Amino acid sequence: MALVGAGSSLEGRPARRRAVRRQGGVVSRTAAQRRRRNRWQVAGLFLLLFLLLACEPQDRRPGLWLQGDVAEAPVADWSFTDEVGEIFVETRTWYGIPHSVTTVCVAVGEHLYVPSVYGRTEEYPDARFWNRNVVRDPRVRLKIAGRIHELEARLVEDRGEWEAVFAAFARKSDYWRKLAAMPEAERPNLYFLRMTPRSEDP
Repeated sequence: MALVGAGSSLEGRPARRRAVRRQGGVVSRTAAQRRRRNRWQVAGLFLLLFLLLACEPQDRRPGLWLQGDVAEAPVADWSFTDEVGEIFVETRTWYGIPHSVTTVCVAVGEHLYVPSVYGRTEEYPDARFWNRNVVRDPRVRLKIAGRIHELEARLVEDRGEWEAVFAAFARKSDYWRKLAAMPEAERPNLYFLRMTPRSEDP
């Protein structure tokens, strides 16, 4: 009877070891899933931190959201921008995350204008992502001297208005004076966007 009992105990050990291994495998898989989930959470936090810190554009690098106090009243006189070297323009993308760029501006009369420079073989708005955004949705946010101005961007199509804006840019900076001095056949394609107050239904 003792031998039978001993044999039964020995025969049960492999089954218990298999059960322990199966249980250990489940625990290992659960731990691995937990580690993967933690890695995704850490990656998500780093992505969120990146989005918060890298919101605004810099030089040729585009940005996302613009930060600053929003001007409540419409601007009647943009001449204060005569001393402003560069501004930021935030546009609305089709996927919901803003796209912002660095550019310049000039005031002519009661309006503010922003340029877009294209190569000789390029046409508006194909070569500029932010221009394509404006065509789809003209609502933009401009950051000028630390303040946000919510406006609409409209392409200048009248030749007389276009020439007046070009001349104003040429008076403001050396870069534009050089462009104005170039023969038209050698000059890049220049487009200007007029900034206007927002309408209720753009």
